[in-house]
Amino acid sequence: QVQVVESGGGLVQPGESLRLSCAASGSVSRIGDMGWYRQAPGKQRELVALITKTGSTNYEDFVKGRFTISRDTAKNTVYLQMNSLKPEDTAVYYCNAKDTYVGRYYWGQGTQVTVSS
Repeated sequence: QVQVVESGGGLVQPGESLRLSCAASGSVSRIGDMGWYRQAPGKQRELVALITKTGSTNYEDFVKGRFTISRDTAKNTVYLQMNSLKPEDTAVYYCNAKDTYVGRYYWGQGTQVTVSS
């Protein structure tokens, strides 16, 4: 089974930055797409950004221009650089990774990001 672990969340003021990291266990050949999702209080979990194994990216409009997703494929690690953070970015951020051996997705337990003055 693939294990997914996020880190890097915290409390920041509006306009500041954070970088989230996520590492997935397993062989390099096993892990496919990786992505970041978030869930704010009272809302459904939503996609933030996705990156394929070859580096193609997809961003939701509300973060485009502020957030950057990247990965180190050799280490099964994905990052989310978050700049110009806004209070509405406050959420639990979850990483997910695709296990291509069985065609399933695995979630981390989440890391809290709070943007407040």
